[in-house]
Amino acid sequence: MEPAEIEALLKDALNLTEVHVRGEGSHYTIIAVSDQFADMNRVKRQQAVYAPLADKIADGSMHAISIKTFSEQDWQRERQFHLPQA
Repeated sequence: MEPAEIEALLKDALNLTEVHVRGEGSHYTIIAVSDQFADMNRVKRQQAVYAPLADKIADGSMHAISIKTFSEQDWQRERQFHLPQA
């Protein structure tokens, strides 16, 4: 599965301001930014991003996933430390 496909899937399912996906094989790193995360605890944030990907994980398209979530305010402060390398 291509990172752009995952980004599109997450954008369709969630109200994200930004999403960045890096992948190698079936291992992916996801950064999701949305103000909907502001009032969620860490587990709820992970579950929100994981839910639209459950079918891809179940069929083996995705195996290992690292998810980082930020509110828009947090992202402005943290983006320099978390932007994926090209």
